[in-house]
Amino acid sequence: MDNEKTKFCKHCGEKIPEDAVICVKCGRQVEEIKKNNDNQQIIINNTNTNTNTNVNNNSSMHGQHEKNKWVALCLCIFLGFFGAHKFYEEKIGLGILYLFTGGLFFVGVIVDFISLLFKPNPYYV
Repeated sequence: MDNEKTKFCKHCGEKIPEDAVICVKCGRQVEEIKKNNDNQQIIINNTNTNTNTNVNNNSSMHGQHEKNKWVALCLCIFLGFFGAHKFYEEKIGLGILYLFTGGLFFVGVIVDFISLLFKPNPYYV
């Protein structure tokens, strides 16, 4: 015979060990967990001395220059065929390419116009 003391789960009725807190069949808690009343104090020593500093400011944009969206947009509309907006953005190679190909056969001007519309003002190149 089994000398182990048992009890029944109050949720599913399964026979479980008397000292069980959770039923082995249904997995539900059948008793409250006994707590030690030692009243231990927990001491937290937080000596966090980290200081966060923001080193990202607009003047430290490495090699990037601030450009006005509306100036570039006007140059694209009126002189995009000659690549004036690319020269304004200091993209000399693309400016020359636009100059000799008529703004990449005008398709490049349309694409640049749409992309300039959605850029923030000012934007960085």
